[in-house]
Amino acid sequence: MIEAKRKEGESTAAFLRRFTKKTQLSGVLMRARRTRFKTGKKTKREKQLAAIRRAHLFKERERLFKLGKLDEGQRHT
Repeated sequence: MIEAKRKEGESTAAFLRRFTKKTQLSGVLMRARRTRFKTGKKTKREKQLAAIRRAHLFKERERLFKLGKLDEGQRHT
């Protein structure tokens, strides 16, 4: 945790610059940016649901293709 207190007679701009420099040097921002979009591993249940969803979509696309509502290019996308 970064802690910075405004010194007596220090302007707000100078304090802000000093605080920004402190946060950059500490690496807090870099760590937060690295882990921002990381997600944990999927559970067994989530994997099963994803597989079921994929199978359902595949069957639906095949059905639409057989009915002539999809072109060959759209069949496997």
